[in-house]
Amino acid sequence: MHVQKITPFLWFDNQAEEAIAFYLSVFKTAKPGPVMRCGDAGPGPKGSVLCASFELEGLQITAMNGGPHFKFTEAISLLIHCGSQEEVDYFWEKLSEGSQTSQCGWLKDKYGLSWQVTPDRLLELNMDPDPAKAGRVMQAMMQMTKIDIAALERAAAG
Repeated sequence: MHVQKITPFLWFDNQAEEAIAFYLSVFKTAKPGPVMRCGDAGPGPKGSVLCASFELEGLQITAMNGGPHFKFTEAISLLIHCGSQEEVDYFWEKLSEGSQTSQCGWLKDKYGLSWQVTPDRLLELNMDPDPAKAGRVMQAMMQMTKIDIAALERAAAG
């Protein structure tokens, strides 16, 4: 079994199992992994999930039911590279259900985890060697909630 060197570890109050099921339903190549349940010694009720692993697009992630002590913040987010507007639309629709959306393709899902739904074309246009073109793209992006590739292309063209 290959173990990646660094694994994102997500702390949930008590909804790790529910959140994993949600993420597995959103990402088409997602896979469930091993689950560690609480025994007689706790720390939670016997049989409840303590930690569970899952895979999203090849990335191993672990989720833990750690109680209400810590909450997610925007200080860390997961970026989804999207190859098309259809892919942006798909992930935006699925992950923004019951969530808070923000500008520039950012949203917090219903569990409070921050995501950046980002078309690769945005990254390409923002790194254009023409500073005026890249500036127009950046300015257009700053006005968006969900990223619109066609609008970015129009901004790039002037």
